Amino acid sequence: MAAGLDFHPLLPAPLLWGLGGLALALVLLAAWRGGPGWWLRAAAFAVLLAALWGPSLREELRDPLADVAFLVIDESLSQTLEDRAEVTARSAAAIEARLRALARPRPGGTPLETRIVRLRPRAGAAEDPGTALMTALAEAAAEVDPARIAGAIVISDGQIHDMQALPAFPAPVHLLLTGRADEWDRRLAVEAAPAFGIVGEEVVLRLRIDALGRTPPGQAPVATLRIAVDGAPHAELTVPLGRTVELPIAIAHGGANIVELVTPALEGELTGRNNTALVTINGVRDRLRVLLVSGEPHPGERTWRNLLKADPSVDLVHFTILRPPEKQDNVPVHELSLIAFPTRELFMEKIDEFDLIIFDRYRRRGVLPRSYLANIARYVQDGGAVLVAAGPDYAGIDSLHRTPIRDILPAEPTGRVIEEGFRPLVSGPGFRHPVTEALEGMGPEDGSAPPQWGRWFRLIELVATSGQVLMTGAGDRPLLVLDRPGAGRVAMLASDHVWLWSRGFEGGGPQSELLRRLAHWLMKEPELEEEALVATARGALVEITRRSLAPVSGRVSVTAPGGATRIVTLEELRPGRWTGSFTAEEPGLWRIADETRQTVVAVGPAAPREFADPVSTPAVMAPLVEATLGGILRLSEAGLPEIRRVAEDRRAAGRGWIGLAERRAHAVRDIRLTPVAPGWLMLLIASALVLVAWRIEGR
Repeated sequence: MAAGLDFHPLLPAPLLWGLGGLALALVLLAAWRGGPGWWLRAAAFAVLLAALWGPSLREELRDPLADVAFLVIDESLSQTLEDRAEVTARSAAAIEARLRALARPRPGGTPLETRIVRLRPRAGAAEDPGTALMTALAEAAAEVDPARIAGAIVISDGQIHDMQALPAFPAPVHLLLTGRADEWDRRLAVEAAPAFGIVGEEVVLRLRIDALGRTPPGQAPVATLRIAVDGAPHAELTVPLGRTVELPIAIAHGGANIVELVTPALEGELTGRNNTALVTINGVRDRLRVLLVSGEPHPGERTWRNLLKADPSVDLVHFTILRPPEKQDNVPVHELSLIAFPTRELFMEKIDEFDLIIFDRYRRRGVLPRSYLANIARYVQDGGAVLVAAGPDYAGIDSLHRTPIRDILPAEPTGRVIEEGFRPLVSGPGFRHPVTEALEGMGPEDGSAPPQWGRWFRLIELVATSGQVLMTGAGDRPLLVLDRPGAGRVAMLASDHVWLWSRGFEGGGPQSELLRRLAHWLMKEPELEEEALVATARGALVEITRRSLAPVSGRVSVTAPGGATRIVTLEELRPGRWTGSFTAEEPGLWRIADETRQTVVAVGPAAPREFADPVSTPAVMAPLVEATLGGILRLSEAGLPEIRRVAEDRRAAGRGWIGLAERRAHAVRDIRLTPVAPGWLMLLIASALVLVAWRIEGR
């Protein structure tokens, strides 16, 4: 029960204050003139004004509400270092028991309710929110009336990454610090890394290795840095501590280039989890240079040119022989073109700058000497690429096969040209090869079945001597043959009628997709490798794709960053392609391998926030603790503190103890209002006072 005085004015407050001022003026005037009853008139005015203010006695029936204390337990990944998890669990149990002992208050005190908030790591290796302890406390406190909050006790290592989520708190906040005061660690941090790099060129990474905490005496001011690219050792360097180092990395191939940076952990370090950094750099080709050599003008020439010019990343040099040397029309050679075509420069001096050379219906006419053609064969053996689109001349005496290039070609002409209609078909190996896989499912524009691709009407009969036959023509004869001579690549297309598909003849066919894949395979694009093991991380989900022309077991070994190994079984999605997936439990570099191939995939952030600075510290939470009059105690030094109840707005921490405020919140169950005096009584008293004053003054 609580009582108080309420006022319910009968007139607006400004008017009452005005009447009060007028009454005061009249009383002062009467006193100045020496009237003997001025004080009685003052009392009468006071009674009337009190009656107009409407005083009432308020009686409240209250139910006391328990104060609420929050016990916030940090179970993030950094709390797993050394013995922090054990200390946290033991301390949390003891603090919870002491808070339960305060649930029943002493006489005149306030009961206490305890609410426990546990911060557990986010599920998934790709999650990197850091320690969001203040967010968890703010969400729990939002469910309670601020007038009931007695305080919060936080058990943590102090490394909190969301202090902005709780700028203020209505009661004392205490930090019970895990970890030792003499902890130390080293951290490898990547300051800048490009997302893309040009294949064959270098990119520069900026990194530094920092010493954290109280580094013991005698430690060297330098650290060893080991570099691995795509899981293979690359280099080992010695770098100074605390200084930014620029590290050049060569981009060896297109696609993801995974750079792993490691500095070995020393004895006494808190953890080695922040001694590793992963950087993924996508290799891209600056410009793909293609040399197209057309032996003569023909309808299919435009097909190749349109395909290559449509790709903005391709620089095309087109060389067409418009006038054969044997043609005698008495026209001087210097009048045949505006400029002399630089054949020696292209085919001898700068041939290695091209990514692909295409011979389109080319035949020997003396334009390119044998030495030039021999240099092209050397170019392929060293890693170049050649595509031969054969026409009828390929079967004759002027065939390109009768030059030094024959040493790199995967098929020989029989001398026969088949002039009859046929529909190109994908062969058995073609169903597995990335160049032609699923091509059979790309029907013509009218939506008819794949066998209704438009017919071609010319096929150069070939005998395959090496490589793989991916497509066949009339009589199951080779139509498209691919091979890998030396370090290079060669493709042969035994017909010059692919242009019929581009014209939509009999519904056409997938000529754009076929020629695009063929050109990109020759230029060594990673997504068209026929033998490949590829892993892609989508968050914590790792998807594995295995491509092969031969049957494989479909089982891959997956090695986690910590060294644990598991077996993942892949399912054959279609001929030559197996797929599977698994969920990564921890961030880092995962290694995937089968019987013949291996790859790596980076999961999660390059530098997890949880281990960016694992040294326990009171500095992060100190501003909030000071602002709320709380305290900070290190458990390894002070042990478990005593818990007391303290008055509001008083210091809530001392040597060996912490306090929770008594808020004395309540809920009002009933209110009773009783007027101090009835209106008629107040009027009677005022009238009596005025009458007495009049009688006195009348004498």
